[in-house]
Amino acid sequence: MANERKTDILVSKLLEIAKINYTPNGSDIKEIQTALKSASKKGTGKSGFPEYVAISKDFILVIENKSSLDKQVLYSDEESQVLSNDSKAITNYAENGALHYANEIILKTNFKKIFAFGCSGDEKHHVIRPIYVDQNGYTLLEKVENFENFTEKNIEKYYKEQVLGETPQETIELEDILKKSSELHEALRNYGQLGNDQKPLVVSAILLALSEESFNLDSLTGDTIKTDGQKIYDALSTHMSRVQVQPETKKEVVLNQFNIIRDNTVLNQKDSRLTIETSKNTFLEKTPLKYFAEYINKNILSSVIANNTEDVLGRFYGEFMRYGGSDGQTLGVILTPKHITELFTELINLKPSDTIFDPCCGTGGFLIAGMHKMLNQAKNSNEKAIIKKDKIHGIEIKAEMFSIATTNMILRGDGKSNLIKDDFLRRSITDLQKNNYTVGFINPPYSQAKGKDTAHLSEINFIKHLLDSLAEGGRCVAIIPLSTMVGKTKEDKLIKKMILENHTLEGVITLNKNTFYGVGTNTCIAIFTAHQPHSDKKYSKFINYEDDGFVVSKHIGLVETTRAISQKNHLLDCWLHDKPAESKFMVKTTIKPEDEWLHSFYYFNDEIPNQEDFEKTVADYLTFEFNMVMQDREYLFDNI
Repeated sequence: MANERKTDILVSKLLEIAKINYTPNGSDIKEIQTALKSASKKGTGKSGFPEYVAISKDFILVIENKSSLDKQVLYSDEESQVLSNDSKAITNYAENGALHYANEIILKTNFKKIFAFGCSGDEKHHVIRPIYVDQNGYTLLEKVENFENFTEKNIEKYYKEQVLGETPQETIELEDILKKSSELHEALRNYGQLGNDQKPLVVSAILLALSEESFNLDSLTGDTIKTDGQKIYDALSTHMSRVQVQPETKKEVVLNQFNIIRDNTVLNQKDSRLTIETSKNTFLEKTPLKYFAEYINKNILSSVIANNTEDVLGRFYGEFMRYGGSDGQTLGVILTPKHITELFTELINLKPSDTIFDPCCGTGGFLIAGMHKMLNQAKNSNEKAIIKKDKIHGIEIKAEMFSIATTNMILRGDGKSNLIKDDFLRRSITDLQKNNYTVGFINPPYSQAKGKDTAHLSEINFIKHLLDSLAEGGRCVAIIPLSTMVGKTKEDKLIKKMILENHTLEGVITLNKNTFYGVGTNTCIAIFTAHQPHSDKKYSKFINYEDDGFVVSKHIGLVETTRAISQKNHLLDCWLHDKPAESKFMVKTTIKPEDEWLHSFYYFNDEIPNQEDFEKTVADYLTFEFNMVMQDREYLFDNI
């Protein structure tokens, strides 16, 4: 019973963290109290006492605890996972007992939607299995690490997705974005005859023009003197001046990229395939630019300027590359998914006082996520203005991506972020340090260090250059291929050694193999502290976060399930608050430069085998020995 008390304390703590009010050994709800008076697990008709009962919206939560992991569940049919309902199973096993109480409540009350939980183990080694129960029976659900999915905020969504199998709203929205990108891709190709790198520039230019208050779509008449492209160009230029894009050189670089709007003849000529029906039943032709602008205004503008962290322009860039038969790998272009850019900000507990620097900012995904989090924490408009003016810094070497990143920031109300078109590796460390960057986010170009004299282009060298560029005590978060943490070459191994001599590796998180779905790159997140040499006694954390609650959906790619909420909270509890965890999830250890800085390298099995494991191992060995004897090979055991 003393051991079970540890399980009770763990579960109550997790309920409190999730802010779920519960009642121990019964319920405060009179109807359930009455039902439990005859709900004895032994079937005697006497009272039954589940460990905890709670209510969340229209759902009842019933929780039964056991101290030992081998008392989690007993099946009458293990293959089909049918829970045994005899009195010994109900009395001695957590899931069986929880299901029993749920059935009693279903039978004797008007509550008809119940999540029953079987819980066992302690803080480090535990199992929490939810079971959905209603009048039609029960459904075993995937194990969870906490109760975050069962709060009033999340439980309906969890129920609809995990029990009813409905498509989450986020997936529907993502499907819509991908559908629009497909339609726009076809239009840009068919009517504009545009190349892959030109398409996102045209979209960016039109989005900026549509954001200018003085611009009117009706002004796009296909005039041959002042073309539609000139009108869009003038509007976007005016808007960049209105939002005070600084410095002026940045504005000039972006405007040069947008010359395609003015100079492309096909875009500015009326197309007989694109017509407007007038009130007199006649048809007027319009230019591809007018058609694109109307489509973007109706279908895309609101998504791009919405106050969220989704890099819609980055999505479009990636989709245009994909439709064009390239995933961008030849250029090292692998855009970071939204849930990863958000996770970066949470892993280092980003604050409004921080200064962010992304030296390979691409379309601006990390800067958008960082700015979003900082602005949400800002106390007043003055602090928000300072964040936009002084706290967001980025470098991008590719001109078209630099223009997209600038557009992204402008559309989110920031024309003053310090974006520079340059080669990060050629920038002086001394000059970069003057900006006092406290946070560095990086997704460096992948697989560029190939051939002679390219060692400096390796991912680990980008990380070192960023660490050297940060302020003392600055935090660096990088997403890189797993091989980066191994050390692919002798040059990489040397850089790993140099990093530890000057900086501290806080830890590495191995990610879902499908994080960059369709690209085929397995990645991890590495977190460092700058300018603090790594101590021999420092314990770094290595986490296996492959099960992050994201799954691959056909025709869409990686999508979030409700499990992602609890999985991320578990990760952050372990990373930020040092919550104990099984070694299969997290290992804390000292490191050496020559080590492979990955969970798989340091992992050891710290689970204590139970009686069933021991008996199975002995039985397997005896079976093997018997088979060898029967084959006249007993000589194999002469030396035992």
